Amino acid sequence: MNPWLLAAIIAVVVIAVVLKRISGEPVNARELFVAPAVLTGIGILSLIKKTHLTGTDLTWIIAGAVLGAALGALRGATVQLVDRGGVLWQRYTGRSFVVLSGSLAVTVGFSILAVKMGMHENARPIQLSIGVSFLGESLMVGRRGMASGIPFAPARTR
Repeated sequence: MNPWLLAAIIAVVVIAVVLKRISGEPVNARELFVAPAVLTGIGILSLIKKTHLTGTDLTWIIAGAVLGAALGALRGATVQLVDRGGVLWQRYTGRSFVVLSGSLAVTVGFSILAVKMGMHENARPIQLSIGVSFLGESLMVGRRGMASGIPFAPARTR
């Protein structure tokens, strides 16, 4: 796939998710996990297609994925969960954006360190980084939602 088209698709998905979470949205399992799973899957597929990856690259990619998931989970801990109409709703808060900003800074620093320590600059796909971050957030929101006892919203029929 054309890299610019892929970047545009990823940008649209990320912007759509963030905008929906700013205004608030019902939480249902399918919508909570589909976008992160798709982005993570695209990232893994692009890794599989790379033929020049070294052991150093893979070590930094795995460490970056773990860090991204952890930072996403931290962001997920800041998401406001409320009962609206008898179902669970989520909404980003100001703290969510503080954590997001800090996460971006940590991720940039991690990427710079990884390259300085021998990782090839283009070894880690951006969609993998974004996907695992949103996956970590979704896992945290899902866990918190289940612990709240508020039922998840039913899947929308289209």
